[in-house]
Amino acid sequence: MSAKHIETALVTAGRSKRFTQGSVNSVIQRASSLVFDSVAAKKQATAGRAQGELFYGRRGTLTHFSLQEAMCELEGGAGCALFPCGAAAVANTILAFVEQGDRVLMPVTAYEPTQDFCSKVLTRMGVATDWFDPSIGADIAALIQPTTRVVFLESPGSITMEVPDVPAIVAAVRARAPDAVIVMDNTWAAGILFKALDAGVDISVQAGTKYLVGHSDAMIGTAVANARCWEQLRENAYLMGQMVDADTAYVTSRGLRTLGVRLRQHQESSLRIAEWLAAHPLVARVNHPALPGSKGHAFWQRDFTGSSGLFSFILTKRLTDDEYARFLDNFTHFSMAYSWGGFESLILASQPEEIAAIRPGVGVDFTGTLVRVHIGLENVEDLLADLAAGFERIV
Repeated sequence: MSAKHIETALVTAGRSKRFTQGSVNSVIQRASSLVFDSVAAKKQATAGRAQGELFYGRRGTLTHFSLQEAMCELEGGAGCALFPCGAAAVANTILAFVEQGDRVLMPVTAYEPTQDFCSKVLTRMGVATDWFDPSIGADIAALIQPTTRVVFLESPGSITMEVPDVPAIVAAVRARAPDAVIVMDNTWAAGILFKALDAGVDISVQAGTKYLVGHSDAMIGTAVANARCWEQLRENAYLMGQMVDADTAYVTSRGLRTLGVRLRQHQESSLRIAEWLAAHPLVARVNHPALPGSKGHAFWQRDFTGSSGLFSFILTKRLTDDEYARFLDNFTHFSMAYSWGGFESLILASQPEEIAAIRPGVGVDFTGTLVRVHIGLENVEDLLADLAAGFERIV
């Protein structure tokens, strides 16, 4: 990225005159066919179709190019592929680099759909998955085999929020398998609180549905790649028919402009609530990377420039079915919903055996009910009062 501060880059990235055409925001160019004025123009577009020339709707329009340019500036990549959702970004990024007989290394704490893609889709294609604990660090070298093609990371881990030692893992992989492709799900950090490509990761994937869009009203996935991997990722995504509509690309670009201030508020409020929870007698543990004692906190402190609004905590007891329903059904400001990253606060809960079921061979180190929250932009005192009332319902 240039010498701009990140807050300035979020406002200006992808807003060249070509993309705004006199407006503040990038234009919305909806098109399947792009018309050529001459044979020469068609030849020029064909030659430059992978470098931002208007060629065909599936290759993108000015709206898409604006977002892709912005994401490359923000994450320091050579190119950005767009996908209809985060799960599509993960699946198609992995697919771009594996073939029958290859192996993928995957953390046991990865997002459940990512795990399911490996166990239910890649297996059927003859691609094996080896699983590792996110705390493995440089010891990951012992798991790398001659056919290991992709090493996948997620920081922090889904639900239980472990932060791995990414630089140590990257160094070990490079020493043992220099051609392996290292992919990281960087959604929690919105691609800016942790600079994955600067840490040696090849491709930074996000569910832009979350913080990039920021309003829970559109779905998109992004994959920002370094120069080594960009061409292969780009062409494979194109051949697989991966794309997003111009309106979704537009609202994602617009979301970037307020991302900095939104993340600051998510961080401030979530830390306040996490510290309050850590002192509550019904809470056994708080899984917030910015809190001392959270797994991988030292790595977060070293590698991240901030935190966001998603974290979890574990109760001192496993809730009964009645307690579970009383707790979750009666919040005023916390809604039950999948996804996160919007302006609203969300809450979901899982029993320990449910988490253990998606982590075979590893299990979990807690016995109480786990609660995952996303802290939105509401007044933090209102949110604290809502949580306090929730605890009163399960005393």
